[in-house]
Amino acid sequence: METLTERLAENLKGLRLSRGWSLDHLAEISGVSRATLSRLENAATSPTAEVLGRLCAAYGLAMSRLLMMVEDGFDAHVPLADQPEWEDPETGFTRRSVSPPSQGLAAEVLECHLPPGTTIAYPGAPTPGQEHHLVLLDGALSLTLGLDRHDLTAGDCLRYKLTGPSVFATSPARGARYILILV
Repeated sequence: METLTERLAENLKGLRLSRGWSLDHLAEISGVSRATLSRLENAATSPTAEVLGRLCAAYGLAMSRLLMMVEDGFDAHVPLADQPEWEDPETGFTRRSVSPPSQGLAAEVLECHLPPGTTIAYPGAPTPGQEHHLVLLDGALSLTLGLDRHDLTAGDCLRYKLTGPSVFATSPARGARYILILV
């Protein structure tokens, strides 16, 4: 059975080839080096959150949609043990698909954990104008949307439409655990 990394590699290569793009062209529009793209497509490495964000922006896909494309099937009831979780090998950021995306449903729910002292910057919105609702469950999180910085503490909710760059950051002392609802 193929691993998630292997299925993701096949999907990334298929997306690029379906558009008729060379590795050099994708590297130019995504800002990800050709060598890194080649390693990703050959499942020689697992992508970081930043790299996935850049690729999703290039393809015009939400990260959760890209990850959904490599998951097997869709069930109405998703037990905790069956909820796919992805971990950024560089930062330790984890993203669990609590309510997986489906073509028949508009929203999806993610539970995310950003360790203390971590910053992840996304250069653009993969799906410009997509509605987000972020509920901070525990810890503290600084979320910068364009030029606007929002400092969140446990229980806070931030509602926004993502249209440009975003930066998620935690202090060295505290991480953050949050629910992200994408509509």
